[in-house]
Amino acid sequence: MADKDQDTRTDEAESNEQQPVEGTLDDNTADESSGSEESDRVQELEEKLREAEEKAEENWNQFLRARAEMENARRRLQKDVEQAKRQGLEKLAGELLPVKDSLEMGLAAAQEANADVAKLSEGTELTLKMLAQALEKFEVEEIEPMGKKFDPERHEAMATQPSAEHEPNTVIHVVQKGYMLNDRLLRPAMVIVSKEAEQQQGGHIDEQA
Repeated sequence: MADKDQDTRTDEAESNEQQPVEGTLDDNTADESSGSEESDRVQELEEKLREAEEKAEENWNQFLRARAEMENARRRLQKDVEQAKRQGLEKLAGELLPVKDSLEMGLAAAQEANADVAKLSEGTELTLKMLAQALEKFEVEEIEPMGKKFDPERHEAMATQPSAEHEPNTVIHVVQKGYMLNDRLLRPAMVIVSKEAEQQQGGHIDEQA
């Protein structure tokens, strides 16, 4: 009887040894699955990081190219402005040289012993006309304020003068002419402006026969 019990216990032990440990296998499978997911996640993050770095480098290169293009455009514009300025000065000088020649000729004629005043006056008028034409070519326009309302944007009042013939704030005398350049004020006209005349007070004299 004792031998039979011993055999029974031996068979149960062997049976227990042969049965798989289900809990241990499940844990190992879960660990392997978790490790695989983590590895995939790391690879995904590394791929996104690489793409972000490539995009950042591309944006930086675009920024450098844009900045270089802007700098080149600025230099070209500056060069064009300087060239236009030089050309404008050359044209202006070319128009003024004949005026200078005419003035020198007039001065030489005036220094002669038998200088003709009438001819000198005529020559001066021609020279002034040449100068006006030269200024007109460069869009320099004369301001004509006489008899007009005082305009602080174009006129500079030197004084006021009572006047019964003009409305108050009217230009009645031009001290120095003003000029516009390309619709911009080059020099204001210096003027004298009218103001209301003072009322003269006086008594009446009654004449008696």
